[in-house]
Amino acid sequence: QVHLVESGGGLVQAGGSLRLSCAASGRTFSSYPMGWFRQAPGKEREFVAAIRWNGERTYYADSVKGRFTISRDNALNAVYLQMNALKPEDTAVYYCAGSTSGGSVYYRTSYDYWGQGTQVTVSS
Repeated sequence: QVHLVESGGGLVQAGGSLRLSCAASGRTFSSYPMGWFRQAPGKEREFVAAIRWNGERTYYADSVKGRFTISRDNALNAVYLQMNALKPEDTAVYYCAGSTSGGSVYYRTSYDYWGQGTQVTVSS
């Protein structure tokens, strides 16, 4: 059974930083893109960032570009999201996802494995 487990969420003041981690088990994602999405209360789940299998290409939502950095360690079957200069509007549950079926990395439907999410709360 495949599991994606996020960690590293929490409460932080505006301007602060957090580093999210996602550990995968049950299958390797080293040949596939991985992504991060987030969902705020009352809103749709939205794309945050994605990374190709070899880490050579990364993709970001405009709202986080320049503040967030996605990375991965294929030896550990893990993906990370470094979040700097956090804003209250970044408050959401953050989900890690793996895409083995192809499709645009920007779309939720391209991802077939999801974690349970980790809460990030940014206070003003």
